[in-house]
Amino acid sequence: MSMNFESLSEQDTFEIGRLLGEKTKPGDIFLLEGDLGVGKTVFAKGFAVGLGITEPITSPTFTIIQEYEEGRLPLYHFDVYRIADVEEMYELGYEGYFFGNGVCLIEWASLIQEILPEDCRRIVIEKDLERGFDFRRISVEGECEQ
Repeated sequence: MSMNFESLSEQDTFEIGRLLGEKTKPGDIFLLEGDLGVGKTVFAKGFAVGLGITEPITSPTFTIIQEYEEGRLPLYHFDVYRIADVEEMYELGYEGYFFGNGVCLIEWASLIQEILPEDCRRIVIEKDLERGFDFRRISVEGECEQ
């Protein structure tokens, strides 16, 4: 199943993230893909609000994972861009996050492809400058509840 959204602003991207966060359930894993500066963090902030998380959401670029426990479900926001070897994920105890009762949002997931479960959902955020500087196409692939 695939869903497609169009965003004309950061607020739109935030709201699309919020809507998906509201519909997510325990154990869901989302692979968040897009070029630098495309709005992945804005999307993640909306997603967190959809889960009922009110604390500030920051990119986990230097920490690899940010944990947010206060919402209706825990959110584990990964940025694995700096993972040099998939073995580092074992050291982080990734299985507890991937197979627990929280929700995972993973940026740069292609770097750890071999340890990802098959039922992950893929979210792709793309620019289309022909449609405007702020335009984004957001595609969600996988089983998401409507």
